[in-house]
Amino acid sequence: MVRHMSEAALQAIAEPRRREILRLVRDRPHSVNEIAERFDISQQAVSQHLKVLREAGLVTVQPSGQRRLYAIRTEGLESVRELLAELWPARLAELKRVVEDDRC
Repeated sequence: MVRHMSEAALQAIAEPRRREILRLVRDRPHSVNEIAERFDISQQAVSQHLKVLREAGLVTVQPSGQRRLYAIRTEGLESVRELLAELWPARLAELKRVVEDDRC
């Protein structure tokens, strides 16, 4: 499950606008219109990006009157963090080995 979610999350955040959307909704929820105002793309394009982020488990949506507010779902990033934590020690061990080899 973690691998599947991390793959979906990684694919979702691979797109630069989606990363910007995540940064935007990190501090407070925003509506599609509020998000679209920050980009030079259509509201429909923003809605598509939000759909990808939602399906990857990276944002939540809450109805608020006539609007739907999008907020970051930090739990969705946990699978990405776990994947990076799994890969990172191996790279650090390799770096340590190279540095130690260079000293000799």
